[in-house]
Amino acid sequence: APARQVSGLAEQLEERLFHLYGLHNELIQERLQELAEVMERVGQAEAELQQVCRTVEAAYRDLCL
Repeated sequence: APARQVSGLAEQLEERLFHLYGLHNELIQERLQELAEVMERVGQAEAELQQVCRTVEAAYRDLCL
């Protein structure tokens, strides 16, 4: 009987660990997705800033030369 109890407990523990691992994995996937979205927005902002800089440069050239 004790061996069966231990085996049952081990099985329960294994199930719980699988469940926790699954939840943890989902969380990591969500975080990675969020990070990818943030990086994309940063990239867009960077492109917009470069455009602004080019516009300012062009205006400066037109005014000063």
